[in-house]
Amino acid sequence: MIGIVGKKIGMSQIFTEKGELTPVSIVQAGPCPILQVKNEDHDGYKAIQLGFGTKKRVNKPMAGHLKKSKIASAARILEINVEEPGKYKVGDSIDVTVFANGDKVSVIGWTKGRGFTGGVKRWGWKGGPATHGSMAHRRIGSAGAGSAPGRIWKNKTMPGRYGNERVTVKNLRVVKVEKEKNMLYLKGAVPGARNGYLIITKDE
Repeated sequence: MIGIVGKKIGMSQIFTEKGELTPVSIVQAGPCPILQVKNEDHDGYKAIQLGFGTKKRVNKPMAGHLKKSKIASAARILEINVEEPGKYKVGDSIDVTVFANGDKVSVIGWTKGRGFTGGVKRWGWKGGPATHGSMAHRRIGSAGAGSAPGRIWKNKTMPGRYGNERVTVKNLRVVKVEKEKNMLYLKGAVPGARNGYLIITKDE
């Protein structure tokens, strides 16, 4: 499996060679320097660690880690599982040329974080009456059983933290690759908000 780290720019639509209007997600993908190669003997699993983007300040431990790959900073560091880590070397770079038009890819992203929300927003509850003096428009109402078992059942839909979850969307098709701008155009939607980070891997 080969992949790259990218950032969601937004959505648009383009015409294909056949003249079809296609909705696409625009992703700035790479170039991603390889920061570390992990193998089963030393790390217990096989993966490569990729950096993406830059940031102003880097602490000393991270600067020492990045020095091996001869880069000054990285805005995001993510790992991708690979079958043959021996094929990769620290300091090499992966760019959008690993993809071609028509490739099927999987995209991993993080959904929008919405903070602590009520059950109506989080789970789509119907809610209570809106008029006639009702005081329970969006409240949870009765939640627990009686004396037996005397507690709230597990897995009951309740208010809580909503969003900021890792989501994978599979079988997206690469519509266009722009090597000069490091851009990927993927048919359909990808998880997360604009400027959110993504992991794009080629489906074997």
